[in-house]
Amino acid sequence: MRKVIFAMTVSVDGFIETASGDIGWGSPDPELAHHVIDRENAFDTHLYGRRLYETMFPYWQDAAEAPSATKFDIEYARIWKERRKIVFSRTLTQVGGNCQLFRGNISEEINRLKAQPGKDMFVGGPNLASSFMKLGLVDEYWLYVHPTILGGGKPMFPHSGDRINLKLIETHRFGSGVVLLKLADKRAA
Repeated sequence: MRKVIFAMTVSVDGFIETASGDIGWGSPDPELAHHVIDRENAFDTHLYGRRLYETMFPYWQDAAEAPSATKFDIEYARIWKERRKIVFSRTLTQVGGNCQLFRGNISEEINRLKAQPGKDMFVGGPNLASSFMKLGLVDEYWLYVHPTILGGGKPMFPHSGDRINLKLIETHRFGSGVVLLKLADKRAA
């Protein structure tokens, strides 16, 4: 059975972006960038909400062709373009590239996708992930905890009101001090 994995870069105090919306504080060093490229081999589908789609698509669709493209940008853009992307939105009327717009029952769709053959699925962004969490659809959480305190901003876990018990399944420390915590939802484990 395929899994849904929520993976994010997060500060020690639980934020994924600063109060001004900056996400550059969590840019990967070469070791972490290599890990991110390798990590993509575990996924064949990206699940996005409208906001993350509107951030990712315009940048990554053409990132490899940008004059300032780094090796990471080129490699990740190539992989990103190959991945199937499903955008969950009630406000968008169309999406580009190999993205598919979905407006139906989230639980039914995700459970249908989980039962299909294939690799795991990546859910991106705290808003969509929060909806998935409330429905019990996230199987694992991969937190890339940076040794940084932002003091405020957008939280990785918007308040859902529900307690979710997790089991630590793996840790990895990168040379930069970033620590990857892989946690499984005990209901799914």
